[in-house]
Amino acid sequence: MHKVEHEPSNKRFLIQDSGDIAAVMTYVISSPELYIIDHTLVENAYRGQGLGDELIKAMVEYARENGIKILPLCPFAKGRFERISEYADVLHQ
Repeated sequence: MHKVEHEPSNKRFLIQDSGDIAAVMTYVISSPELYIIDHTLVENAYRGQGLGDELIKAMVEYARENGIKILPLCPFAKGRFERISEYADVLHQ
């Protein structure tokens, strides 16, 4: 498990490795109750390690704690929300 950091001022969740960004997920705040995931990137050297899933889990947890719904527009996040039914409670319909 990697440490996921949330940088609200930069509207992103990220995982770093020795100061370099290994994975990042950015979002747009549509309203105080709706965040839109617009981009997820895992650097090539870190692919296949589940970092993208860790980013999504962190954002889902944040959304649950703060009463936020998520609209996943980036293909990676959209696919995960379609396949993982446990995220339905924070999915914007």
